[in-house]
Amino acid sequence: MFMGNVDLIPLFASFSMVFLAELGDKTQICTVMLSSKSSAFSIFLGAMSAFFIVNGLSVLLGRELLNFLPQVIISLVAGLIFIFFGLISLLHKNRETIFRNTNIKSSFIKTFLLISLMELGDKTQIASMLLAAQFRNPLMVLAGVMLAFSILTGIGVFLGCKILRFMPERYLKIGSSAVFIALGALIIFEAITNFQT
Repeated sequence: MFMGNVDLIPLFASFSMVFLAELGDKTQICTVMLSSKSSAFSIFLGAMSAFFIVNGLSVLLGRELLNFLPQVIISLVAGLIFIFFGLISLLHKNRETIFRNTNIKSSFIKTFLLISLMELGDKTQIASMLLAAQFRNPLMVLAGVMLAFSILTGIGVFLGCKILRFMPERYLKIGSSAVFIALGALIIFEAITNFQT
């Protein structure tokens, strides 16, 4: 599909691949949970910055990027951080949870770090590299990837800030803690399973 001299196939292919692969994925669940008690703007901006840097580097630098990053170590650290956040939230006695954060800067940084760790070596990062290599059009692939992530992140932030904020604090604390612990365990399990194969 061409529009003038612009080939839109890389954009549509990367958008479709990321949108379908990430809909309801752990990064979207993480965004929902984080935005339930933090600034929607800072969560959206932190997540999109992480997606742009991780996927932008992969699209532009290609496969060489993964050769320098030990995927198993990154996944294990990410899993442990998620479990840590879940346990801290669950065990925190104060009414405010670790996820309730009115400081825009710290919620941005927390979101950026969590999403970055989750995305390093993820299926969409690898697929983005392969699509950029296949189509030889990294900018259109990156545009499709970022368009998909912006829609998915927007949906996640909306769900978190508009729907979950009406849940009683106790249920949200237990639910978000359980989700973060489960995501951490899943990331660690995937890292160990992938390392053994």
